[in-house]
Amino acid sequence: MKQTTSSLSTATERRQQIEQTCLRLLARREHSQKELLDKLALRGFQRDEVEPVIQEMAEQNWQNDARYTECYVRQRIASGYGPIRIRYELQQRGINETDLDTQAEEQGGWQNLLIDVYCNKYDEEKSLTQNEWLKRSRFLQQRGFSGEMIKRLFAELKIKLRRAC
Repeated sequence: MKQTTSSLSTATERRQQIEQTCLRLLARREHSQKELLDKLALRGFQRDEVEPVIQEMAEQNWQNDARYTECYVRQRIASGYGPIRIRYELQQRGINETDLDTQAEEQGGWQNLLIDVYCNKYDEEKSLTQNEWLKRSRFLQQRGFSGEMIKRLFAELKIKLRRAC
């Protein structure tokens, strides 16, 4: 009988530790459910112990993947990252479905963000070599912008350069 009471007490203490750890993490910033699972696994908690606690926190709206996604996307757009990179990063964090375009439009749209990123990184130069265009294109691709978006930007820039001459 003592062992049963002892194991229940240990299980209750373990659950409280999981809850406290989750709350500390969520107090700092929003986390996806996958992030919480991963961080708690690193702290030595078993997945079957953690999942019910995280599910309960989601039901109480302490953890919310939609809220996390919105905050994460807003922050990454403000940091100058494009849709491809943001979508990939969200998938790594356990978020597979999201409407990035709506949030991008609220912040000015992807093309305006691309122009801002480009202008912050590079000065306007009259003539660029092919290698320089490629270098700039690779930078923008690493930031998560599609080839089509970059092509449109470069077409606009070339038109502006022709008009300036």
